[in-house]
Amino acid sequence: MSDPTPAGTGRPWWRGLPVRMRRAWSEQVHGRRRYVSAFVLLMAAALITVSARVAGGHDLRPARNSDLIGLVESQGQHNRDLAAQAQHLQSDVRQLTGSAAPAPPDPRMSAAAVAAGTVSVTGPGVRVTLNDAPLSVQPVGVDPDLLVVHQQDIQTFTNLLWRAGAEAMSIQGVRIGSTSSIKCVGNTVIVGGVPYAPPYVIEAIGDQRAMLNALATDPGAVIYRQYVTAYGLGYTQQGVGTLKLPAWNGPAALTYATPMP
Repeated sequence: MSDPTPAGTGRPWWRGLPVRMRRAWSEQVHGRRRYVSAFVLLMAAALITVSARVAGGHDLRPARNSDLIGLVESQGQHNRDLAAQAQHLQSDVRQLTGSAAPAPPDPRMSAAAVAAGTVSVTGPGVRVTLNDAPLSVQPVGVDPDLLVVHQQDIQTFTNLLWRAGAEAMSIQGVRIGSTSSIKCVGNTVIVGGVPYAPPYVIEAIGDQRAMLNALATDPGAVIYRQYVTAYGLGYTQQGVGTLKLPAWNGPAALTYATPMP
């Protein structure tokens, strides 16, 4: 780096100093440089000494590659040990399962499965069919809403059949369970979330005599048959020797209702 020069001249500023002053200034600069060099050497020696004491004769740099390889090998061996242990336990389970005698069926579980509708059932029962009045039937002064089958009509017959001892039931071939719903939307009825048009077929398995007697005497059924006579609503009932009802395939959890404590 060149020395600065006074403005308007072509030589460094210290060239204009007397020789004696220039020598003194040069000696002072070189002396400071010697002190700095000595200080740097002293600090380097100190750092080397401290590092040697900390290392204790060992390399301060960690053997990262060796550590990772050892960790991988150790974990791999641990995984192999766990796999062998799992195979041994699975073998024990198979042996114990094969040697154990099958548990006898619990009649309470079978009855609960039928009540919940989770299994298909076969047996004697009754079939009730409800239908709208023909389109040609238009009585004067009668609300057309009275000429079609509604949700409450279907519920009237399903409830009376349950009270008469029905063990299993279906509507439109759909098994009725504890979470089933029947809802009227327009001129269709939704059963289990699926809309159906009339005629509506209700099938129930149970004591035929008791259910047929309930159909003949229940007040709701009697009123419905009066509308059948007056306005031409469709209605048939019959005892069936063998009915086969499918299992309920809808959700088992309650969405809105909660069980009583």
